[in-house]
Amino acid sequence: MAAEQGFELLGLTDHFSSMLFDEQTLKNFQFFLNLTIVPEIWQGMRILCGCEVDIVDLEGHLFAWDIAADTAINGDKFGHAHSLGELVLSRCDYAVASIHGKDWACGATPAQVTQMYVNVLDNPHVLILGHLGRSFLDFEIDTLIRECRDRGKLIEMNEATYAAGPAPEKQARCRLIAERCAELGCMVSFGSDAHIATRIAHANHISNLLDEVHFPEELMACRDAKTFLKVKQEAGVETDF
Repeated sequence: MAAEQGFELLGLTDHFSSMLFDEQTLKNFQFFLNLTIVPEIWQGMRILCGCEVDIVDLEGHLFAWDIAADTAINGDKFGHAHSLGELVLSRCDYAVASIHGKDWACGATPAQVTQMYVNVLDNPHVLILGHLGRSFLDFEIDTLIRECRDRGKLIEMNEATYAAGPAPEKQARCRLIAERCAELGCMVSFGSDAHIATRIAHANHISNLLDEVHFPEELMACRDAKTFLKVKQEAGVETDF
């Protein structure tokens, strides 16, 4: 579907999260270990395989950072200790880090939430901060945008924030973030947040938003494959495999 619409690059970022399974084991997430079989080029498109990983605490840790994974899916012991998080993230071309469950942030100040996101940006696998406009956590918008800009990392403009219907508070926040990214010179990514093939390449609301705020094309990391790959490389985000 994406190739038919003229896409040059497709990023696949399924959830790496406790939302998927009751048991957080390597066997349940083994599909991430199989990403190496996906061809780099498919129907003329460059394919990147990543994940959307949950932020899980105010220190900015990512899902499964503290879950031991010392046994392969066939039962053999690994030669040295791993965390489940590092095993998965090291196989991804890049990660989108986002918030879903957030009970752990109850009572957090905007400064604390901002520092949490900054800590997330320190992770070498993270290229994009996902759907900031609908985390319902207050943070210092300009401070975080400058941190992303200065590190060469991206803020996601998320189609799913709009696709579910009117949500004035979330959508106003997304618009403000887009406006400040434009004014402060921070690059953004944008996409469907599809998680299903039938919605790949659906990003009409975000396209309209960027048009409305006169977002500079040179700050759109997804405008072509060459630009996105250059941004990823310059941010130092590479797979270990």
